[in-house]
Amino acid sequence: MARTNTGLAYPDRFYAAASYAGFGGSPNSANKDVASKFSNEVALILYALYQQATVGPCNVPKPSPWSPVEQGKWKRSASSFAASGSVSIYLLKNNIDDNNVSSLRSERDLDAFYHLYSWQQLGNMVSAEAMRLFVKILEEEDPGWYSRTSNSVESVRDVQMNHNSNGEPIIENGNSFAETKTISAENGSLMEAQDKDIVLEGLGPVVVYDQWVSPPIKGQRPKARYEHGAAVVQDKMYIYGGNHNGRYLSDLNVLDLRSWTWSKVEASIESKSEESPSPVNIAPCAGHSLIPWENKLLSIAGHTKDPSETIQIKAFDLQTGTWSILKTYGKAPVSRGGQSVTLVGSTLVIFGGQDAKRTLLNDLHILDLETMTWDDFDAVGVPPSPRSDHAAAVHAERYLLIFGGGSHATCFNDLHVLDLQAMEWSRPTQQGEIPSPRAGHAGVTVGENWFIVGGGDNKSGASETVVLNMSTLVWSVVTSVEGRVPLASEGLSLVVGSISGEDILVSFGGYNGRYNNEVNVLKPSHKSTLQSKIMEAPVPDSVSAVQNATNPTRDLESDFEVGQEGKIREIVMDNTDSEHMKSKGEETSELIIATLKAEKEELESSLNKEKLQSLQLKEELTQAETRNTDLYKVVFDVFDGWSCSSFTVSFELQSIRGQLAAEQSRCFKLEVDVAELRQKLQTMETLQKELELLQRQKAASEQASLNAKQRQGSGGVWGWLAGSPPQNADDA
Repeated sequence: MARTNTGLAYPDRFYAAASYAGFGGSPNSANKDVASKFSNEVALILYALYQQATVGPCNVPKPSPWSPVEQGKWKRSASSFAASGSVSIYLLKNNIDDNNVSSLRSERDLDAFYHLYSWQQLGNMVSAEAMRLFVKILEEEDPGWYSRTSNSVESVRDVQMNHNSNGEPIIENGNSFAETKTISAENGSLMEAQDKDIVLEGLGPVVVYDQWVSPPIKGQRPKARYEHGAAVVQDKMYIYGGNHNGRYLSDLNVLDLRSWTWSKVEASIESKSEESPSPVNIAPCAGHSLIPWENKLLSIAGHTKDPSETIQIKAFDLQTGTWSILKTYGKAPVSRGGQSVTLVGSTLVIFGGQDAKRTLLNDLHILDLETMTWDDFDAVGVPPSPRSDHAAAVHAERYLLIFGGGSHATCFNDLHVLDLQAMEWSRPTQQGEIPSPRAGHAGVTVGENWFIVGGGDNKSGASETVVLNMSTLVWSVVTSVEGRVPLASEGLSLVVGSISGEDILVSFGGYNGRYNNEVNVLKPSHKSTLQSKIMEAPVPDSVSAVQNATNPTRDLESDFEVGQEGKIREIVMDNTDSEHMKSKGEETSELIIATLKAEKEELESSLNKEKLQSLQLKEELTQAETRNTDLYKVVFDVFDGWSCSSFTVSFELQSIRGQLAAEQSRCFKLEVDVAELRQKLQTMETLQKELELLQRQKAASEQASLNAKQRQGSGGVWGWLAGSPPQNADDA
């Protein structure tokens, strides 16, 4: 199992951190190593904490060039610094008066002066506290440092305990980093390379394939992040924006893939844009896409704190080092993040994402980079369901593949194909080791193979690196890792670089419970870029599964029923010895050659048919052109005859237009009258209903009065029979 960051207690963890930071050799070499990895302020405080932890309080006398006033400042700063109990990035140099160090005659004396000053400020801080603060600052600056350290902690501690000995540390090429590590496919832990073959450019060729390697990075690493943009231009990987602790970033960093050195690009902003004379606002963003185009980096869409209504296209000019916002034409899509942006020729194909209101999208838009014009298309067929954080790739400059992604409730592992010529969606059947559902993964293409790394399902990260052959739609697993390593993160980036003329995959960043800023490299083997093993699985008669998938008249399920005319090739990782692979390769090569020959004959036959059809179409086209020529002559003759009466026709047309306008006005008045009559009719209907109600009430009242009179008359007769004559109404 891979160790977690809490698996090593102090002081062992401190000595491992000190070794990683570059301490342990001579003071001069240690200072250079630390300064090459961190900023000046961080390097100074790490030096001070290291000295405090290993030597104790500084007993060196105060520097002689200081005046009594500066000595008081020294004492006050040391007391407040030691009493604070925490070590943020303390700007040590700000407390030093340049006039008081003028007597230091060399840059080396000045450097020693600054280091001594930083050590003095720690006062009587105990060794354990200094160790704790040293590790804390290192983790803030480089969160992934521990995953790149050796598993053998005792050996590290032995070296650190004897740092004052006369023995010099082993330094290669002026770099005291530990040797390059690889992520084992067995347990995911970073292990030392014993065979010395796992090295990168500058130290030798890379000969280990299909395993992730952590290169010896130099320079100050960018802030840990995810959902950033990444692109490669001329052996340099550019990283722009991203998300760290919920805050959007706007910095631009570059990693030289030849020297593996990080540097920050100091970019400027154009004062005016093409759209408006007001200053351009380049807002921090995340969930955007970074695409290289000509001599620019294009940042497309992305989430921002104050989102715009539509997608913005930001451009960074690699020659001038300036940002600008490009003006586009047509109806721009609604702003969004988590979309996919795929470069197809000179156009960008944008699919899906999530807008500022958290509404998931599955719309399709195309931006022509030559005219900067937007177009939206309603492709036929069933599109993918609304989603974001998916991956997209283009095959043969015609087929757009969409894989995975997530909604608010679930993650997907479905594969959709869009034929960009027919503008038709399809969902082909996947073969091989189909990946698990995931979102936030990254993908790149090498030839006809599509590599997918990382992602997750909100429960755990995807540990396997998979590859899809886009011609056969067969999935295979290249390698896998275990544990919470950056390669099993969401929101990481993946690009294709080159070392010694061979392709390499470079990943950066991601989030798997913590933000990462690590770089990992994988060199695909020939087993990954070619089909290494023939499987006894039947295929349809056609050559390409992708082309069959885009045919709406074909049954997708029956395409893979039993047949006798072809076999599909699946990419599988085979880690056997080289002799076995050589013999196996010879057998598969013969089968591949035979299959290719059959495909060639079939293609030649199809080509001949297409040529015959082309000839027929050319003949029909010639005949149509002849007919068109005759029609043009007739039209011109008629036009000459009509030219004499054109004025009369024009006058009559104007008269007719006037009559039509009058009729339209009369129709409008009639419509108004009809509307008024309808309203009166409704009023009359209401009055009629009220009248009927009153009549019913009146009839009921009259009936009640008649009944009362009848009862009154009947009561008088019975009274007369009883001997009491009825009273007159006047008496009553």
